[in-house]
Amino acid sequence: MSRQTTLSDGAQRTLTECANAAERADTLTTERGLLDRAQQHAADVAAAHFPNLPIEAVAWEISTQRQRSAGATKYDPANGEITITLSWDAFEQHGWEQFSSTVRHELIHAWQYHEFGKADHGRTFARWTDALDTSQYCERFTSPNWWVICEKCSGKIARYRRSKAVKQPEDYSCGDCGGSLRVEEVTE
Repeated sequence: MSRQTTLSDGAQRTLTECANAAERADTLTTERGLLDRAQQHAADVAAAHFPNLPIEAVAWEISTQRQRSAGATKYDPANGEITITLSWDAFEQHGWEQFSSTVRHELIHAWQYHEFGKADHGRTFARWTDALDTSQYCERFTSPNWWVICEKCSGKIARYRRSKAVKQPEDYSCGDCGGSLRVEEVTE
């Protein structure tokens, strides 16, 4: 289920003004309420920072299944549709003040798709993180079920599902250093 938002004429609130609404937003108790608040926040931010982004054409969804990231932005090059999906669980874990950063993070990706037809966390993304008070990567909000760990460099990769690398780590090697992998199950 997705709902589109429209940007009202003259909607030029600043990030500071939006932040003042954070107290009200912490009382959000429904997915519909979160979706409405996220869309309004995105419209306000887009008006101030991405005036050429047709925010009214961005589709929005709330996911109760997403475990690895607080949000995701998808682009369909065939029709130019941009969809932002936000995690209800991440919102519940972090609250609006921190979660609003995820909305701004995904808005940067929407702008990248609109402007360039692709999105990443590179230089183009990084130049917006300070202005929008967000980060390149979001904080983990659920614990993984397994850690795949490199024996050589100690690099760790979170796994939420029983992937092939979790089942048979001996068949894989570290992408950074080529070291052997081992798996640790998370027990909490």
